[in-house]
Amino acid sequence: MQTSSSQFETRAVHGGMSGVRASGSHVPAIDLSTTNPLESVETGGLSYEELAAGHDLGEGRSAVYQRLWQPGVARFEESLAGLEGTEGAVAFASGMAALTATLIATVTAGRPHVVAVRPLYGGSDHVLESGLLGTRVTWTDADGIAGAIEADTGLVIVETPANPTLELVDLRRVAVAAGDVPLLVDNTFATPVLQRPVQHGATLVLHSATKYLGGHGDVMGGIVAGDREWVERLRRVRALTGGLLHPMAAYLLHRGLRTLPVRVRAQQQTARVLAERLAGHPAVARVHYPGLPGQDPAGLLGTQLDGPGSIIALEIVGGFAAAARFTESCELVTHAVSLGGVDSLVQHPASLTHRPVAGDAKPGAGVVRISIGLEHVDDLAADLVAALDAAAQVGGVDRERGADAA
Repeated sequence: MQTSSSQFETRAVHGGMSGVRASGSHVPAIDLSTTNPLESVETGGLSYEELAAGHDLGEGRSAVYQRLWQPGVARFEESLAGLEGTEGAVAFASGMAALTATLIATVTAGRPHVVAVRPLYGGSDHVLESGLLGTRVTWTDADGIAGAIEADTGLVIVETPANPTLELVDLRRVAVAAGDVPLLVDNTFATPVLQRPVQHGATLVLHSATKYLGGHGDVMGGIVAGDREWVERLRRVRALTGGLLHPMAAYLLHRGLRTLPVRVRAQQQTARVLAERLAGHPAVARVHYPGLPGQDPAGLLGTQLDGPGSIIALEIVGGFAAAARFTESCELVTHAVSLGGVDSLVQHPASLTHRPVAGDAKPGAGVVRISIGLEHVDDLAADLVAALDAAAQVGGVDRERGADAA
């Protein structure tokens, strides 16, 4: 059985599995019960009160109702917390539900001001900018965090590598700048395989579990990992607002964690090769990828990050028209939102995931984002180069000369 001192791969396989063998099973059962029998009126009431307050399921207590506690969800939470190195985690129906719960917990604590570093995922950017949840946001870069903090600042939010152009943020510096203000890090792109933010000063770690944690494009979820105090606060929000993760989704996400290290490292290996190959194509103005020379000026690879990951962003010569032709010309790589699955995906962020983002913070019209899957590198390269050749015709690039045809 795995322990806290086990290697990462072992924790990924065995995390959240305690008690499964003792039940006579090799894999966890999927419990779909929405309600649970109560031994007595007294124990039922006490169980409800404790779970609604955010506490763990106590000895001799009933789980009462799926909105309050569910065994499969708890197994997924335990496993992810073990990989991130936190005291616990709370799972939700989506990544945005997870962020929403965190913002609600901050607002209800009387600290509605948020300091956020762009770029962020477009949905995160939009909910902060809208003020829908009662927050007030100050946008800044990493160097401006300390000066942006106010008396009622409840969170500092960063994403690294950032969506979609993979900017890296030095988390130790950010944590120092944040001081006593909790630091939330969106770790969706890196996953705990490549980055564990709490080791570098973060308070909370957010994942769109839909992406790499699930890994197969067939399940949606979100999760926030942190200390016991935050776990209880977030469970209370979930119990009251109902943003719970379905048991079947919890099962699939827990299963996804068991292959996460193998998938992420294989995808990263392919992405490294493709980033280098595509950088030489004349239709590419720039490849955004932390593993390329000059794109990690703070030296975070090998210190904060164990690798550059498997997302690549390309700036296509010719702007929007050329970028659109590129995405629409891909055949093996699917034109679709999302990322982190076993198959490769491409999308145009400014038109889709980052469409609601303010104009001065929106990704460039020529930027496309590619999530590298588990296909063979040569097949992916052939598809992407053919799509770039098509984009070159729109962008006015002479494929042979490698210069503007005009």
